[in-house]
Amino acid sequence: MSVSAGRKTDRTRGLFIVLEGGEGSGKTTQAALLTEWLNGLGVPHRLGREPGGTPVGEAIRELLLDKGELEMPARTELFLMLAARAAFVDDVVRPALDEGRVMVADRFEYSTFVYQGIGRGLGLERTRELNAFATDGLQPDLVVVLDVPPGEGVRRQREGGKVADRIEEEGEAFMARIREGYRKLAAGDPVAHVVPARGETMELHLVIRQILRRRFPETFGPPEG
Repeated sequence: MSVSAGRKTDRTRGLFIVLEGGEGSGKTTQAALLTEWLNGLGVPHRLGREPGGTPVGEAIRELLLDKGELEMPARTELFLMLAARAAFVDDVVRPALDEGRVMVADRFEYSTFVYQGIGRGLGLERTRELNAFATDGLQPDLVVVLDVPPGEGVRRQREGGKVADRIEEEGEAFMARIREGYRKLAAGDPVAHVVPARGETMELHLVIRQILRRRFPETFGPPEG
C-alpha cells in the first residue's frame, strides 16, 4: 500500500506543501525561501514546523528534542509526535487550508513514518494507522524530499554551529536508515518528489519552485524558462 492510498484532494481549499528530509538537508532554509517567494507572488500562505507550530506542539518539541538525558521508549516518542501533530493539524493546517492559503510545513507525516516507523522499528503500517487518526485523514498535496547523505548533513549542522538534539545524536547508521526510508516512501507516492540537496541553496530553491509550478500552475504560474 502506498503512502498516498486514500488521499483525497479538495480543490476548494488551499494547498498543503511539505518539505521533508534528513538532518542537515536544508528544509528550514528552503521553507523560509518559499515563503519569501510566495510573498512576492502575492499568494496567501502560512509557514509551520513539526513537531511544534502550536503552544502544545512547542512544549512537546522541547520534551522530544531538547531533553537528551531522558530515556524515552520508542512508542512514547511516537505518541508524543502524534499528539503534537493533532494540535498542528487542528489549529494551524486546517484553518489555513480552509482560508484558501498555501500551507508550507517543515516536516509532517513522512517524518513519523521514517523516524519512528522505520528508524525505531515500530512498523510502517501501524504508524500510518495511528497517524491517520492524529491527522483525521489530512494529507499533503505535495511532498518534497530533500536528499542528502547523512555524513554531509551532519557536517552542515556542525559548520552552522547547531548542537545535535536527542534524535540527531542517534548516529550515522540510524540516519542512513532514515535516508533510505525517505527514498522508499517517495518511490511509492505520486505526490512526492525526491530532490538532491547537495547543490547551492538558491539553485535548490529554483528546482523546488519549478516543481510547484509544474504541479500547480493555477496557483504558482507556469514553469519558468
